[in-house]
Amino acid sequence: MTLFGRLYRGETSYDFVGARRTFLVISSVLLVASLLSLALRGLNLSLDFRGGVAVETENPAGVGVGDVRDALAPLGLSDARIQLLADGQELRVQTEALDADRADEFVRAVAAVAGTDISETSVDEVGPTFGAQIAERALLALVVFLGAVILFMSWRLEWKMALSGIAALFHDLIITFGVYSITGFEVTPATVIAVLTILGYSLYDTVVVFDKVQENIEASDRVTFTDIVNKSMNQVLMRSVNTSLTSLLPVGSLLFVGSFLLGARTLLEFALALFVGIAAGTYSSIAVASPFLAVWKEREEEWTRTRRRLDRVSEDAGRPSEAAQPTSRTTRPPTGTGATPRPPKKRRR
Repeated sequence: MTLFGRLYRGETSYDFVGARRTFLVISSVLLVASLLSLALRGLNLSLDFRGGVAVETENPAGVGVGDVRDALAPLGLSDARIQLLADGQELRVQTEALDADRADEFVRAVAAVAGTDISETSVDEVGPTFGAQIAERALLALVVFLGAVILFMSWRLEWKMALSGIAALFHDLIITFGVYSITGFEVTPATVIAVLTILGYSLYDTVVVFDKVQENIEASDRVTFTDIVNKSMNQVLMRSVNTSLTSLLPVGSLLFVGSFLLGARTLLEFALALFVGIAAGTYSSIAVASPFLAVWKEREEEWTRTRRRLDRVSEDAGRPSEAAQPTSRTTRPPTGTGATPRPPKKRRR
């Protein structure tokens, strides 16, 4: 039978828990890179979170970033964020929140340097208070989501499984935001919606695995918890992979075809978070949540006794019995005096 056939039937026997050191190295590299980028570069928060004024217009004059920065220097806005879009055919300039008069001057300066009329520019203005409210609500939504997940998984499974699943979720969150920090893509409210969506995908895979673990605990006897986790992982591996692939294919189309090839920038912040999050969620349910749970549960007294009992049984099975031990060929049955009898002498003819 081929490997794919065994995978689809759940007949593989890969030691996922035994490979946890390899998984730990991979996750550590990804997490350290993400955390360093978040600490050094931070996130490119959109106007909705930071507040400010953004002007977007066509660029018939073909000016560059330096030209726009020089035009804004007399207004004291030389540190504005300037982007050339559509191969330099469009221009987007964003700065901090301004009063009404300075905002008008800012719009006129951008339109003048780009060679367009003010009526042809698109202006977005968000106050700092509204931006702070958006960020606060996004964080509140995430906290409520995680709290509901912990309560449900603790009720449906057990609290250690719930915390293992949350550990995998934080793993996915850090990597997703790390990718945004490394690439410099803008974090918008659509990104927050995508993050909440990918947390659902990640939890789905984790709950499927843990539910199978719970089922095998009730059906199995005289095996360690590590063996139960490995058996469960091999049984549901293809289910998790198939679910993730059917999600990644359309999301990948949104990201690479819609965003990069067709230039639909509004899809970029949403599709990128979905793509990275689904991939990280599939990996974490296999390589983070399950091995973490196995190591944690093996320290419980019940599973420790089970492992010791199985180790004793294995040692007894490998030790030969006294009746089966071979006797030496040089040994002779004892005589009455305890002396070894001599062989008879040959007579001379």
